[in-house]
Amino acid sequence: MAEARVERRLAAILAADVVGYSRLMGINEEGTLAALKTHQRELIDPKIAEHRGRIVKTTGDGALVEFASAVDAVRCAVEIQCAMSERSAAIPEDRRIDFRIGINVGDIIIDEGDVYGDGVNIAARLEGIADRGGICISDDTFRQVRDKIDVDFDDAGERQLKNIERPVRVYRVQLGKTVQRVERAPASTKRPSIAVLPFQNMSGDPEQEYFADGMVDEIITGLSRIKWLSVVSRNSSYLFKNRPATMKDVAATLGVRYVLEGGVRKSGNRVRITAQLIDAETDAHLWAEQYDRLLEDVFALQDEITMCVVGAIEPSVRKAEIDRIKRQRPDNFTAYDLLLQSQQFVFAGMPAEAAKAITLLEQALKLEPNYSAAHAYLSWCLHARFGRGGLRRRIASPR
Repeated sequence: MAEARVERRLAAILAADVVGYSRLMGINEEGTLAALKTHQRELIDPKIAEHRGRIVKTTGDGALVEFASAVDAVRCAVEIQCAMSERSAAIPEDRRIDFRIGINVGDIIIDEGDVYGDGVNIAARLEGIADRGGICISDDTFRQVRDKIDVDFDDAGERQLKNIERPVRVYRVQLGKTVQRVERAPASTKRPSIAVLPFQNMSGDPEQEYFADGMVDEIITGLSRIKWLSVVSRNSSYLFKNRPATMKDVAATLGVRYVLEGGVRKSGNRVRITAQLIDAETDAHLWAEQYDRLLEDVFALQDEITMCVVGAIEPSVRKAEIDRIKRQRPDNFTAYDLLLQSQQFVFAGMPAEAAKAITLLEQALKLEPNYSAAHAYLSWCLHARFGRGGLRRRIASPR
């Protein structure tokens, strides 16, 4: 009889578990389980989906995840560990939920959705030797991701892993350096950034939760089209769903200067949507609006409200940025700040104002030589001086 063909494929396997899970359960079973489920729902599952992973199986304290790409697997692990560090910062260490993660790239066997083989076993053993809140990867994984991910690695040498025949060279991800390198700059030194928090469902109707979430998704997409504005991703801003936090907490966690929040309330066939734009540095309201509409075509309604909100936010943030720049000391200016400062002179179209703008724009280009907007504004000002200021070359008359 012909032997049944075994399905195999090359994959990146991520194995994760909770450090000291039994001890945590012994201290507080219900609290530990509830916290773990919250982390899974709000962070881990969205991150795995974002990086195109497939959860093969979960245990009480761990998970096995398959990725088609080693880069996706390591990026997912890094983002989860960095986010967990932020989420648990205020929790005492002996009550904190921390993960350790191991990643390996190898040939695996697939049987009824489950995975087997050395590719899986090595990932599980790497997880077992990872530090608390750390990530260990195999040499095969390292070769796939080096120079492709902005993290540093420590060569931990060859290790003899339990029940693995040959030694495996192990690399540890240097998360401390990673967090330091990607640490968000203070809001006053970077281009304007905004987070759209999940809108509150104030109707008490669970079905409206989907409408509120869809509304937020549409607004995030609309704001992302504003090239000069940095918009935090949905997965990051949804860390604050059903979680009370001050604007300063949101700003510190997400690294943003502005926050948009709102709510949805439904009554019969009518819906009321409120939205507020807040300066997270000062906790001041920059803009607020209320929309009352008939709930007939949901998608058309979402499109209409999105256009209204995005159309109002763009000039509101721009004005707030210009006002902020005027209050700053000159030695705090960045290239973007200098560009904003020049705008009041650029569009005047007169030679004297153009000269003032040119000075600011040349400073901006010294900081960022490839800043296309500054080059464009500078060209406009030079044209104004040329066209209206009489700065033309004299053409020699023919002899």
